[in-house]
Amino acid sequence: MSGLYIHIPFCLRKCPYCDFFSVEDVIPADYPRRLCRHLELAASRLPQRSAFQTIFFGGGTPSLMPPARMGEVLDRAADLFGIDADAEISMEANPGTLTLGDLQDFRAAGINRLSLGVQSLHDASLQRLGRIHDAQQARSACTLARRAGFDNLGLDLMFALPGSTLAALEADITAFLELEPDHLSCYGLTVEEGTPFHRQFSRGHLPLPDENDYAAAFELLHARLTARGFSHYEISNYARPGRQCRHNLRYWQRRSYLGIGPGAHSFYAVEWGERWSVPGDLDLYRSRLRQGSDPAERIETFDRRGAMVETLYLGLRTAEGVDVRLFQERFGDSIEALFPEAVQRCGSYLRQDGDRLHFTLQGWLLYDHLISLFL
Repeated sequence: MSGLYIHIPFCLRKCPYCDFFSVEDVIPADYPRRLCRHLELAASRLPQRSAFQTIFFGGGTPSLMPPARMGEVLDRAADLFGIDADAEISMEANPGTLTLGDLQDFRAAGINRLSLGVQSLHDASLQRLGRIHDAQQARSACTLARRAGFDNLGLDLMFALPGSTLAALEADITAFLELEPDHLSCYGLTVEEGTPFHRQFSRGHLPLPDENDYAAAFELLHARLTARGFSHYEISNYARPGRQCRHNLRYWQRRSYLGIGPGAHSFYAVEWGERWSVPGDLDLYRSRLRQGSDPAERIETFDRRGAMVETLYLGLRTAEGVDVRLFQERFGDSIEALFPEAVQRCGSYLRQDGDRLHFTLQGWLLYDHLISLFL
């Protein structure tokens, strides 16, 4: 178990597009202790343990947790599992919740990679997205992060926004590049069922770009960012050399990780693979911990077919794609033999370079359709 995800499901204000489990509330004083107890119960269930190579605090807004308490959670993880000396330890943060002192304390607690949810550097767009920060606060957070010693800084950029134009995105890209990030996660706005944005969209009150506008925005991001030295290493992610998010690579490479906290998921690469989930229910989470019961539940046990499909589903999201030689060694046959119709219908959108099978840039634009051919 070499990856750890820790969910902090608390926000000052929940964004209208967010469908992750989170609540608008302060972090309970005993929540870090609950996470430590969860780690203990998980450790007792896992007979084979290895030191964590990557740790990711996600949410919610993890930066609302006092740095000293976050350090205590990391210390407990180190006691129970171990943490590699060169481990990547990431934390998501809201630019509107940070001070220089906080950032210095987070850095001292062990956080060495910061992911700021900037989304846009247009104030009007930030207001429409329901963010609590403005553009100046985002710029200030980047400056403070560097002053605090963070040399691995990632920013989130959201595109395909309501009423957006290519010119507005062009300006946003320029503004983001001026902040000199090491990593950019660029997500097109998606309207998820059950969110306020979905209700607005259903009533016709949320005009979104069409497929052609989305494609133009996606291609603009690729052109501008790769021209500035960023590697487009996953559909939605760009990085400077050596700055790919190692934790997220675990997900796409289908490697084991442990998830703790309500709403977290785990994947165990045993046999064909198992996926576990912690229900997104704070009361149930607290109750199970008090009973000494691991709050995680097994939600999926993969068979050979399911493991093959997920290997393709995740691997083809990345620029490296899927290693065809390793695929055949693991599953006993080639991708072409197992999925002949899907490979044929993908046509020129699917390319093999050496042992690597991957989608082209245009294939990524059609990812949802093309990957469905393998399902």
